[in-house]
Amino acid sequence: MARKESFYALAACVSLLVCLVPAAVSLAESPYAAWSLGPPVEDDYFPLGVWVQAPRSERVTAFANAGINLYVGCSWDDTVSGMNRLRNAGMKIILDQTGEYAPTHMDDDVIVGWLQHDEPDNAQPKPGSGYYSPIAPLPTTTWDTYPGTDMLTRYLGMKAVDDRRPVFMNLGQGVAWPAYPGRGTRANHPEDYYDYAQACDIICFDIYPVASGRVETDNKLWLVADGVDRLRSVVEPGQVVWNYVECTDISGNGKATPAQVKAEVWMSLIHGSQGILYFCHGKSPDSDFDEQALLKDPVMLAAVGEINWQVRSLARVLNSPTLTGVVSTSSSNPQAPVHTMVKRLDGCTYVFSVVMRNASTTVTYTSFQLPPFSAAEVIGEDREIPLSAGMFSDQLGGFGVGLYRIVSRFPGDATGDYRVDLDDFTRLKQNFGQGGAAWADGDFNRDGTVDLDDFTILKQYFGQGF
Repeated sequence: MARKESFYALAACVSLLVCLVPAAVSLAESPYAAWSLGPPVEDDYFPLGVWVQAPRSERVTAFANAGINLYVGCSWDDTVSGMNRLRNAGMKIILDQTGEYAPTHMDDDVIVGWLQHDEPDNAQPKPGSGYYSPIAPLPTTTWDTYPGTDMLTRYLGMKAVDDRRPVFMNLGQGVAWPAYPGRGTRANHPEDYYDYAQACDIICFDIYPVASGRVETDNKLWLVADGVDRLRSVVEPGQVVWNYVECTDISGNGKATPAQVKAEVWMSLIHGSQGILYFCHGKSPDSDFDEQALLKDPVMLAAVGEINWQVRSLARVLNSPTLTGVVSTSSSNPQAPVHTMVKRLDGCTYVFSVVMRNASTTVTYTSFQLPPFSAAEVIGEDREIPLSAGMFSDQLGGFGVGLYRIVSRFPGDATGDYRVDLDDFTRLKQNFGQGGAAWADGDFNRDGTVDLDDFTILKQYFGQGF
């Protein structure tokens, strides 16, 4: 009891002598700020969607539990009841502007975008048999044989009806694999994508390296990153890049493992994708092509949910500016290149990395811009790696993902923001007397208990930091 009384007496003295310095927050403007009825602009929103699903009650619940917050397209039940189910689950939807619901509900904020024709860059089937060219991207395109309206004219028509929402367009795998024969006469013409980019506000593409069954793309997970890179190279300021990721046995040619799906997601994010969509159709126990295939695969559904909730927990970080020149990365295995993205938010540096090939390696991260007394918390794992001279290393397997939060281990800094202040005192006070404690609880001498010895350390360094 005497120790607790001493603690509260000291705490009262400290609280009278110090002031709280707010943590710095660095966030970019939302990419959706240009549209009054577009996707949410809150900094903790990151689009995680599914392609063409029905908003049936049990399905909406299952997707919401798996961290999905967006429908892209609606297969049926495009009704007031269906839209209300999405709304009640905290979801939004991108709809066909000419569908059943949209024309009479233009002011409904559950709709956050308009859907363009899917994969217009692929050769279009002729009635009966054979193929036209892809749909022309522009009215001035000279190579097209498709008799329908070009994509830019469609886009301008949608904007004339309603410009409060972005127009979403998904492209095919030629974005990542230029030789894709499904483009017909436009195979090996990646320059077309500069023109297609003019016909949308949110541009997207799909490629499924495991499920495709094609030798040219088989298990080449890095193609998702290549596709993101290509789209980022053709968009104008203000345009947004998303992409699709596989998670089912789409046509009987195989299915990605949960680890491969996670790798594809983080390859996409690290290369700058601003939204992840899942293609959930495929083989199931009930059908050779079931739009609910993911929901009938409990192992994969749980894995997708784990990925999504982790992404959502990091949304504010992902939405903050990407830093360059802060951290350098080296791989011990030349056959296992590692790609990295660095963010900084609320005083902490985040390092997101992924092995781009199916080979194990030891990855060493080096930065001369990180203060001393730092450690790398491995996000999603109960471990941390101390930094020495601005360096730390970790083992990653083939297509492995390494996510790290660089935090302070400066004496007295429980919150890891490189400042010893009232936030740290509050953390210590909340956990005072707790056994089995960690540094983040206020155990600064690492003896497993938060006590007066730790308060003495906090008091000694109060007001210091980097």
